[in-house]
Formats: sequence, structure tokens, C-alpha cells
Amino acid sequence: MPSTSPTSALQLASPALCGLGESPLWSVQEQCLYSIDIAERQVLRLRPESGELQRWSLREEPGCIALIEGGGLLVAQRDGLWRLDVRSGELQHVAAAPYDPARQRFNDGRVDAAGRFWVGTLDDAREANAHLYRFEAGVFEPMAGGIANSNGLAWSPDQRVLYWADTKGHQIWAYDFDLAQGRLGQRRLFAAFEPRAAGQALVAYHGRPDGAAVDEQGCYWVAMYEGQRLLRLSPAGQVLSTLHLPVRCPTMPCFGGADLRTLYITTARQGRPPAELEAQPWAGGLLQLRVDVPGLAAHQVRL
Repeated sequence: MPSTSPTSALQLASPALCGLGESPLWSVQEQCLYSIDIAERQVLRLRPESGELQRWSLREEPGCIALIEGGGLLVAQRDGLWRLDVRSGELQHVAAAPYDPARQRFNDGRVDAAGRFWVGTLDDAREANAHLYRFEAGVFEPMAGGIANSNGLAWSPDQRVLYWADTKGHQIWAYDFDLAQGRLGQRRLFAAFEPRAAGQALVAYHGRPDGAAVDEQGCYWVAMYEGQRLLRLSPAGQVLSTLHLPVRCPTMPCFGGADLRTLYITTARQGRPPAELEAQPWAGGLLQLRVDVPGLAAHQVRL
């Protein structure tokens, strides 16, 4: 039977609140947590030991970030990929977006074990025109498509399975993955969730899959946007446990800390009703929780 986890052990990792917090990313080398605020067009870095929080402003909306081999961050902005030097704050252009920035932007993205950057898009009109791209050797190649909001990108510990969520469609897909070639194979439905019915109260809606992370046992942790919960799914797609949260809109989990057993969760407050924000003061905050099973260290992109 699936278990339900209490929220009493949850803490607010930082007093800063984001409009749309996303893409939490733990740097093993720096022992700090990077994340973004899409609404405010910022990259953030939290040093948990001291509580120091640093921000870098961007010209365009960021969708996600990745660690770069040799230092710095790769920032996927609406208009393309940029390299952020976290020492100087300087941005260097890497590649133009492979789509029309007036209609789409980058959303969730991650790096595979070979150093390739995989990044999905979000269609502003929420039509099924979004794609998943592979970026390697300066070139974007579309690898999958047919959805409106690309999310939930993650790999199994052995890199044989790639997960990709269709947030609007309330579905998560699993693809056979060839790491050597950087290719997707057969696709199967990993998990599906009930969409919100017309007139259905939010308290009765369990949410839609947003960002995700995989632990070392191969279990897939997914934030259920508007569902006020985080699910841990088995490699077979079964719900093993549910973590109820004090905020309506979690966006993405990430494992961090020296032992990769601190679970960080970004959340959103942008566009939420005033009454909800009053009742949920942690909305937009970065949550943290100690867990039993460690996660996987983030790979670094090779530019």
C-alpha cells in the first residue's frame, strides 16, 4: 500500500519567495543549491551552511539551468542558451533557440551521463507544439514532440530509461534510452493522472506532473502542480508514497546536501488567489526535507 508522509519535518530552506521557482540544481563541487525564478527572470544560489543567497538577473525568462564542465551555469532562456559566469555575472551567448521565441520558450532540461544537454519546450498557447531537444556539439536535434508543456525530465540510475512528462496531458512517458548514441527508443506510458474536471474544487484535485528527480533506487519523485503533493513512484510507475505539502503549487524536487539526502522542492506563488497565499505563506518558497534514500548527482554539460 502507498504510504503517506507527514509534513512536520518540512522546513523553509530560505526566507526568499519566488514568483515561479523552478529547476533546483545541487552542485556537489560547490555544496550549494542553484535554482531559478522564471517570473522574476533570475538565477539564485543558496549556500545552506551560511544561508547566503545570491541572485543574478537575466534579460529573458529562464526555463532551466545546468552545470557546465569546467565551471559556470548553462541557462536556457527564451531566446536561447547562455553561459553564466557565476564569479563575474557575465552572460555569454552559446546558441540561438531552435523555435520561434514569440510562441515558445525553453522549460525543463537536464544533462545525461555523456554530457549532452536535453531540454524541452513550452508552447505559450498550450498547444501540442512543444518538443524535446538534444543539444550536442553546438547543435539542437528534436528527439520527441507532440505535447504542450515539456516537464519531468529525468533518467534511471543506469541511464537506460528517460522520463518525460506532459504536464497538460497529465501523463509521464518512459523511453528506452541509448546512452552511447544519445537516442530514444520505444516509448511506454509510465504514469497517468486524472485531469481536473470542470468545476472541481482544488482540494479534490490531485494535480498534474511537473518537475521530477530520481533517487538511487530508481524511484521517480514528481511534483504535482496544484495538487499540493509530491509523489514517489516505483520504476514500474506505482505510487509508493505521497508527501503532502503546505503549498498548492510545488514545481520540482532535487536531491542535495553532502550525502544527497536533503530533498529540496521549489514552489510557485505567481497567479495564485490572495486567499490561498494568505493561508499558505510558504508559497513560492524553497522547501527542504531529509529523506532515507539519497538521490543522484547532477551531470555536467560539455560545451
